[in-house]
Amino acid sequence: MAACNVCFRHCIIDENKTGFCGARGTIGGKVVPLNYAKVTSLALDPIEKKPLNRFMSGSKILSVGSYGCNLRCPFCQNSEISWGEEVKDWPFLAEDLTPEELADMAYIYQSRGNIGVAYTYNEPLVGYEYVYDCARLVHERGMKNVLVTNGCVSLDVYDKIIPYIDAMNIDLKGFRDSFYSDTLKGDREMVMSFIKHAVKDCHVELTTLIIPRENDSVKEMEDISEWIASLKDVYQNKDGSEIPLHISRFFPQFHMTDRDATDVSLIYHLKDIASKNLKYVYTGNC
Repeated sequence: MAACNVCFRHCIIDENKTGFCGARGTIGGKVVPLNYAKVTSLALDPIEKKPLNRFMSGSKILSVGSYGCNLRCPFCQNSEISWGEEVKDWPFLAEDLTPEELADMAYIYQSRGNIGVAYTYNEPLVGYEYVYDCARLVHERGMKNVLVTNGCVSLDVYDKIIPYIDAMNIDLKGFRDSFYSDTLKGDREMVMSFIKHAVKDCHVELTTLIIPRENDSVKEMEDISEWIASLKDVYQNKDGSEIPLHISRFFPQFHMTDRDATDVSLIYHLKDIASKNLKYVYTGNC
């Protein structure tokens, strides 16, 4: 057995078994990424779809995803590759795509407006070794790397990948420990620590999905936006009030179908609340 260091769980994984995320396992007494170079999703997307509204806007980016996730969001939009029953089949169904092949593909797609690679769809850092290898090659080709992450990742992993990351969108899913621990099976403090470090090293935008009866109060949005504004965007030498926040509308799906979609008027009201502390607030799914 061996210990994994990717997140707060520190899974102790027996030989030939997988950890909580379903993407890391122990082989030969060492934890390795079982999803390395295993691609489940690939698309050329507008950069705004990540979402990044203030990083090379108007461009496109080659988005790649694998399988596995270290959270258990009951409203997951990509459950078939994150933590649903289907994940068990992906080691056999995913397409092999080496870092060299992905970087070459990104380079070729420059003719279609591509600026680089976005690591997204599942939680990319449960297979951070692949992100590292790809991102290094993408940089060598003079292109950009974007990370879309839940941020529930150790600083050891952060330190490994950050030299090659140009921009991130990080989920700040709520501002209560109980929501993270009970509903998402995550750790809010780890996410906040990840964000604090990221704003020192690359362009960062944050996303909060507004879920009825979970994180939809005015007080919680006040707390979230005040905390973001208190940060110092060292990378861009800006005040934290200039860190963009995306407020997205929830739709019932996967294991959370016991409530209606978030009221559109509430999304716009919460945008107004956040805008008291933040300069750039965007709405999504409205």
